[in-house]
Amino acid sequence: MSPEKPNPAVLFDIDGTLVDSNYLHVHAWLRAFDEEGLPVDGWRIHRGIGMDGTSLVRTLAEDAGQDVLDRLKDGHSRFYKESSSLLTLLPGARDLLRWVALQGLQVVLATSAPEDELATLREVLDCEDIISAVTSSEDVDTAKPKPDIVQVALDRAGVSAQEAVFVGDAVWDCEAARRAGVPSIAVLSGGVSRAELLDAGASAVFGDAGDLLANMGATRIDELASRLSPMRQIQS
Repeated sequence: MSPEKPNPAVLFDIDGTLVDSNYLHVHAWLRAFDEEGLPVDGWRIHRGIGMDGTSLVRTLAEDAGQDVLDRLKDGHSRFYKESSSLLTLLPGARDLLRWVALQGLQVVLATSAPEDELATLREVLDCEDIISAVTSSEDVDTAKPKPDIVQVALDRAGVSAQEAVFVGDAVWDCEAARRAGVPSIAVLSGGVSRAELLDAGASAVFGDAGDLLANMGATRIDELASRLSPMRQIQS
């Protein structure tokens, strides 16, 4: 008898999508660049949030040597950790995750956050009982907008791109999902405009996780849930 096929999966970015952390990242990067004597405008940093960390620092300090780039990343981690007590859930985030799980869909945290940051984010989410799989920066050499982290998430969930959807807040999320062949839904809670998210490939854009949950009908998530038999939805 063949093993039961895994249920479809909803892949969630965390920073800016489920947890209000993007501007803490901006502040941490500002302090790290200032510590190195490299002035960078905050809005330029914000434009890169969600991008692979190495790519972000190379974009903003392209002439700096590897030792400076390493110190910038270390400084960001240190300053971000100092402000981690300010992390809060975004509206409706936990309710959205639990609703997805109740439909029988897999809840997958598809993030490229370092393990120490991820542990803090998971504490804020407080949904360990419904999470099916998780990724982190240790799983890939280069994260978003490359599709590698999305592919790792699909593999861990045991599903194909056609059996998943990605929910994120940055153009890098939408681009990574598109490159992996996964449809995406975006939220505005990360501070990126609706037009940019749609241009990056988002199938729909909502204000935040709570707005998505309140308008779930006719979304890709609702479509995936409808693929499950009524009996499996009742059992879930």
